[in-house]
Amino acid sequence: MAVEPSVIAETKTAADTKPLRADARRNRDRLVEVAASVFAERGIDASLEDIARRAGVGIGTLYRHFPTREHLVEVVYRREAEALCAAAGELAAKHPSDVALEEWMRRFVDYIATKRGLATSLRILLTTNSTLFSDTSGRVSQALRQLVEAAVADGTIRGDVDASDVLHALSGIYSAPDTPEWRDRSRRLVKLLMDGLRFGANSAG
Repeated sequence: MAVEPSVIAETKTAADTKPLRADARRNRDRLVEVAASVFAERGIDASLEDIARRAGVGIGTLYRHFPTREHLVEVVYRREAEALCAAAGELAAKHPSDVALEEWMRRFVDYIATKRGLATSLRILLTTNSTLFSDTSGRVSQALRQLVEAAVADGTIRGDVDASDVLHALSGIYSAPDTPEWRDRSRRLVKLLMDGLRFGANSAG
């Protein structure tokens, strides 16, 4: 069911601008964390009651923070995208550049799993908040580009690699059939992609 733009705007203002007590903030963060997992597992038809139960709160608490399903979906989507983008710098600081790139792409699979689960509500949000997706996709692309360029620079992947081609290959995972083994298969594809990126390193380009 479509949600009027004004409804989303009103609920976002009410829930996001009001200062929260520490316990309320913890409840909200827990709800978002659980919702991301449940949406990825069961899709957009996942029960809000089940999300509240798994988060250890009542359904009334969920609705106080997220008066509409679409509002919860938007917050979950933003959280997943921000975490994915932040992971690029965190991984680069901890691992060799090619390892950081591979681990980031594995996390990209988890991000896509959540996005697939949110697909219906994301289409609704697209009609009311067109900048949500353009801003997010730009940041995700930049995070990947930084990792690819670092790996190219130190010779751990091929020198003729373009980040946009890597993103195109990864994005194909989104359209793969939604089967029980989708996530495992997608991670195997990431491994194959990395094998191809590493092949000929220090000699390609």
